[in-house]
Amino acid sequence: MGMNLGVIQWTEGTRGPELVENVKKLEKLGYEELWMPEIFGREPYATAGYLLAHTETIKISSGIANVFAHDADSSAQAANTLSEFSNGRFSLGLGVSHPILVEPRGHEWVMPVPKMNAYLDRLKVAPIVSPLADVKAPVIVAGHGPGLQKVAAKKADGLFLFLQTVETTKQAKAIMGNDKKLVVVVRVVLDTDPVAARDLARKACGWYMSQPPYQKIWKALGFDESDWNDGGSDRLVDAICAWGDADMIKEKLQKYVDVGATDLVIYPCNKDEDYDGESAMSLNWSWETYEALAPALG
Repeated sequence: MGMNLGVIQWTEGTRGPELVENVKKLEKLGYEELWMPEIFGREPYATAGYLLAHTETIKISSGIANVFAHDADSSAQAANTLSEFSNGRFSLGLGVSHPILVEPRGHEWVMPVPKMNAYLDRLKVAPIVSPLADVKAPVIVAGHGPGLQKVAAKKADGLFLFLQTVETTKQAKAIMGNDKKLVVVVRVVLDTDPVAARDLARKACGWYMSQPPYQKIWKALGFDESDWNDGGSDRLVDAICAWGDADMIKEKLQKYVDVGATDLVIYPCNKDEDYDGESAMSLNWSWETYEALAPALG
């Protein structure tokens, strides 16, 4: 695969010393970047600093930091600090999250486009007293719809797509152009049994399938309620996930690269995970998958 290949992994289920060893293992396997999600667990910037201090080459990035949980000044300072101390191995991934995850924290929900517009404007002028990093941390905006994608194209360094189709990636590339990063996260299932693979993908993606922002994008591509209700159709699962053996998965990932993705991020669906329909967090480390797709072993 002619691509930069990274992983997205929750760190909440792993204690500090083991976490360091796991990330060092990803580093040895040749992965370009580790993206760390944020909901209720570890603070992403502090965790990134800890892991950057214990690694040498792998990038450690927020994937994705909630803009309601971190004001623009704090994110600007964190990005500069982490890039300075790591010699440019941090990317600032930012997203607007979902009302269900924002309002319980006491924040008033603001529509995504005006929120991100204002946030990025402030990010550029936020005062930074400490020495400026030699390498500026790229700002990567999560956005599935054209509104946020246009904001990212105008005011950020790249776009972060999650659980989307090859066609959505192609459309995003047209908006972002050739000078911006296009980071695409794909859920993968290392299993050649189509029934078992799709069943696991349904369980792992169930929470996202219930969310209107994702449904809106899929609907624009011709999917409908029958595709995301009752666990999700084979058609939708096949469009947003990659399953099979390593070669089959790589073939699907290559399709995203062919339409313009600059960075691919794998997010394994783990058969040992307790997907209860209410949590999308994958706390286990899918080493069989990580090793099967490892750039250093491919």
